Amino acid sequence: MVSITITVIVLSLLGNEIGSVLGDIGTATSYEPPYLPTKCNGNREDQFPPGNLFVSVSEGLWDNGAACGRRYRLRCLSGNNKPCKDGTVDVKVVDLCRKSPCPSTILLSSDAFSAVSSSPTSKINDMMEQMLPNCIKQSDR
Repeated sequence: MVSITITVIVLSLLGNEIGSVLGDIGTATSYEPPYLPTKCNGNREDQFPPGNLFVSVSEGLWDNGAACGRRYRLRCLSGNNKPCKDGTVDVKVVDLCRKSPCPSTILLSSDAFSAVSSSPTSKINDMMEQMLPNCIKQSDR
C-alpha cells in the first residue's frame, strides 16, 4: 500500500512538470512582411515572440480565433530538393492566413521557416506538435 501511495505521489509531481503534446502532419510555407495587422492582436508589436518565431494558420487550425497564442513545435519532414534542416522550431500563432485558399496548413514567418528549411520558397511537409500548458501549476497550489 505504501509503494502504491508513493508511486501516485511521484506521478502526480511529474505530471505538474510535463506539458502535454498533440501532434499532426501538415504542410508549411514561408510568408514575408508586412506582418501587421494580425487577426489576433491588431497592430501590437509586442505580440511577436523573440526571434520572430511565429505563424499564421489556415482555417482548419484557426478554430474561430481560439488558435491565437497557441504554441507549436514544428519539424520539417520532407519537401522538393530535400530542404529540411535537422531540429525543430517553437512558434506562436499570431494570425489567420490572409490568402484564400491558404497555400498550406501553416505559414511560418521567414525567420521561423529558415530554422527548419534551407529553401525559403519550398512547400514542406511537417510534423506539428501543439504544446499544451501544464494543467496544474505550482502557483495554483
